[in-house]
Amino acid sequence: MSRRVAREGVLRALFQMDFAGAEVDTAIDYAINDLELTENGLNFLREIVYGTIEKMEEIDALINEYAVDWTVERMPTVDRNILRAAIYEILYRDDIPASVAVNEAVELAKKYGDRDSFRFVNGLLGNVVRRFREDQS
Repeated sequence: MSRRVAREGVLRALFQMDFAGAEVDTAIDYAINDLELTENGLNFLREIVYGTIEKMEEIDALINEYAVDWTVERMPTVDRNILRAAIYEILYRDDIPASVAVNEAVELAKKYGDRDSFRFVNGLLGNVVRRFREDQS
């Protein structure tokens, strides 16, 4: 449960940086303001935020590759940042099964996105996972 709450904080922080141009530490502080996180949850949140930022260019290129009729810049800010964090987890975190990253992203999209966000997020991440598995073979 701690990681699920931490993922909400990740989304909040990435959203703040993307939408309002907040600095990373300020965004994280704001994001965790009313979340009840354990020390492990807070560490997980920071790892995902910093990792996503570090790999943002590669992640955005991948999103652009798979987002039919969309570009990263045109996507709703919530969807874009859910995808960024999930793709970071899928590609760069061996300790997180891809299915977990996808399921958590879909749940975030249901909660914070519009009515079709979860379908879009699920479809795009499904394509990323398939490619990732092919590349590992």
